[in-house]
Amino acid sequence: MTVRHLLRLLSLAGALGLWQLLTALDVNLWLRFEQFPTVVDVTREFGRRIGSEAYWQDLTDSLSRIVTGFVLAAAAGVAVGTAIARSRLAADLLGPVLEVLRPIPAIALVPVAILLFPSNEQGIVFITFTAAFFPVMVSTRHAVRALTPVWEEAVLTMGGGRWRVLGSVVLPGALPGILGGLSVGIGVSWICVISAEMISGEYGVGYRTWQDYTVVDYPGVFVGMVTIGALGWMTSTAVEVLGRRVTRWLPRTEFRGEAPVPSRRYPRAAPHPGSDRPKADEAVPRVSASRTPDRVHKEA
Repeated sequence: MTVRHLLRLLSLAGALGLWQLLTALDVNLWLRFEQFPTVVDVTREFGRRIGSEAYWQDLTDSLSRIVTGFVLAAAAGVAVGTAIARSRLAADLLGPVLEVLRPIPAIALVPVAILLFPSNEQGIVFITFTAAFFPVMVSTRHAVRALTPVWEEAVLTMGGGRWRVLGSVVLPGALPGILGGLSVGIGVSWICVISAEMISGEYGVGYRTWQDYTVVDYPGVFVGMVTIGALGWMTSTAVEVLGRRVTRWLPRTEFRGEAPVPSRRYPRAAPHPGSDRPKADEAVPRVSASRTPDRVHKEA
């Protein structure tokens, strides 16, 4: 176990210990902890629910909604963002409508989803899709517009067409920005899907958490919160790991102290055996500042 892993475990253990201390002592200094369940109570309730079928059904329903909505949003966001960045016609037709809809919170579209879709399940997927679509679309649009035109001109010069430019230059060059939008989108999706499940869901972690709150089952509420946090962390990590795998060609940095340094996985290339570059232990002849090229030529 490395020092970083140890520090992360200590941070988590310290937060849990502080929680246990504040709730066990019923601290009531402006913030009221006397009604909070302790870590032991939440752990006991969590262990009881893991053995129930309802818990896993809620988990499966929430994950299926997230995956479906997020995958659709990722595909649509990349396509629309690229089209707006590359086409003036698409920017004029789609840009104004999307900019008007973008500030509207996805959770505010719950009444629209209830009226528009025949089932609550489809409405919740629509809310999840809307939440993730705009971060992906905006990130893709900015990433594509930030690309240098030299690469595209090089492909066109060598006879490549628009689709070759799109597949060889635009999408690979904008991929880091797209991955940033995907990371933001998966987090926003969890916020909105839980809220949608609380309002109009039948099953899911959000629905179960709200039901526990209505019956004043606070350990159950905290079990739902812990489950939501764990699911969000796992899906965000999955997106990050996938992004690292598809961008292996990018240089990585490791933080040591205050300044980032290049990762050891990408060592500096050694000089070619036939290179004329002098070695480190060889003296490099220097020309004095007083001996200008003309003077050196005369002396020769």
